Amino acid sequence: MNRDEITEFSALISRFFRAMDAREFPVGWAGEHFTTDARLSSPIGSAEGIEEVAAHVAESVRRFARTQHTSSDVLVESADPVVLTWNALMTHVHAESTLLARGPGANPVFQVGGLWRAELRSTPDGPRISDLSHEAIWITGQPPALPEGVRPVVAGSR
Repeated sequence: MNRDEITEFSALISRFFRAMDAREFPVGWAGEHFTTDARLSSPIGSAEGIEEVAAHVAESVRRFARTQHTSSDVLVESADPVVLTWNALMTHVHAESTLLARGPGANPVFQVGGLWRAELRSTPDGPRISDLSHEAIWITGQPPALPEGVRPVVAGSR
């Protein structure tokens, strides 16, 4: 694996985080990041197939007024298949409706320190994520209100 490939992998992760924080989800956006058969596993659910993954990501981010995902250096754990890991600090600002529902003094910020893992596959358009997961290592603040039946995974439960 050469330096250019590692730079390309890191850029893919940065573009994915930026898309989430910019809330840029035009039709087909997920194809710039994921394979058509991609899988995603997160503390609040999982998805299979690019359409489900795209919907899960957009729905998760839109639970908040704003988000900022900051990643550490991306490490290549294996080359065949390409497996990347990185740490991230994820800051979420609750929507006004959430704060109103929680009452006076509600903390507007929910932060997560987490570990991400991605498996990549080569495509004619460059590397794409075929399997993505993240685990909450620690949290501070209150998580968002989730739909009935969805229970967040407790931080640090590995």
